[in-house]
Amino acid sequence: MSSLRILLRSLAVAGLSAALIAPASVARAEPTPAELTKQIEKSSTELERIVESYNKLNEEIKANKATAATLQAKIGPLQEQAERSRSDVGTLAVTAYKTGGLRTAEALLEQGGSTSVADRLSTLDQLTRQRQETIAGFTNDQRRLIDQKTRLDATLAREAAQARQLVAGKKKIQADLARLYELRRQAYGRATEAPATSSSAGSAPAISGAAGTAVRYAYGAIGKPYVWGADGPDGYDCSGLTLAAWRAAGKSLPHNAAMQWDATSRISRSSLQPGDLIFYEGLGHVSLYVGGGQVIDAPSAGRNVLKRDMNMMTIAGYGRVR
Repeated sequence: MSSLRILLRSLAVAGLSAALIAPASVARAEPTPAELTKQIEKSSTELERIVESYNKLNEEIKANKATAATLQAKIGPLQEQAERSRSDVGTLAVTAYKTGGLRTAEALLEQGGSTSVADRLSTLDQLTRQRQETIAGFTNDQRRLIDQKTRLDATLAREAAQARQLVAGKKKIQADLARLYELRRQAYGRATEAPATSSSAGSAPAISGAAGTAVRYAYGAIGKPYVWGADGPDGYDCSGLTLAAWRAAGKSLPHNAAMQWDATSRISRSSLQPGDLIFYEGLGHVSLYVGGGQVIDAPSAGRNVLKRDMNMMTIAGYGRVR
């Protein structure tokens, strides 16, 4: 009996020890800094694609607003023209009602003095043509007005739908940013990089012309934070920085990397010059080439504008601002 009690006591102690040890053995290990960095890079890439899609939508809305303004400007004069035509047609109708119309038989039978029958027929024909032209003109004016109004309504509807997409996109970006900042806090102790100065990147190279202006602007932006949807002067996203740099040089670029690809001329790697744009895989990121194999870009949320090696990602191609 004594041996049985000892055996049971031993089993109970072993069971308790196993229970205490088990949770520790299956506890989920905290991610290492390397794992966190990998997650941050993946999240940053995904977020940048979403931001650039948001920027593209913004550009499309701006284009639609411009189209709507142009259509509105056309509709005003068309309405006035249609009203004038309507009035002319109305006058013709009233005159015809009051006079009973100018019938061919009356024109031929009335005493015409020195006016020949041929002259009176010619006048009658001319009046008929003028009346037909007036009515046709009114119809055409109305048709053009209806067409412009239909186009305007379609543009405004498209713009409203895009605005709703914009709101939804903004909410997603904010949610993704919160997750990304939390990852950065776990990995680096803070959500964003510490403020930096441009002195560490050295001074801008001496380049003449518009390209030189763009490069100098980019150097001046080094150390400023990545701010999604921004084109300066206090923060930038990737296409916002290249837009702002070339805007300073008097050139206009859309606020979207893929659209900037379409707005620039294709060049080869060997033809690269400071001021050219370098586009990366998927056209989700763009940077400004500053010479010596280096670019300046706004990397991703939580980071600051910096100068770095141009080959930091897979390159899709090169563009020269026209």
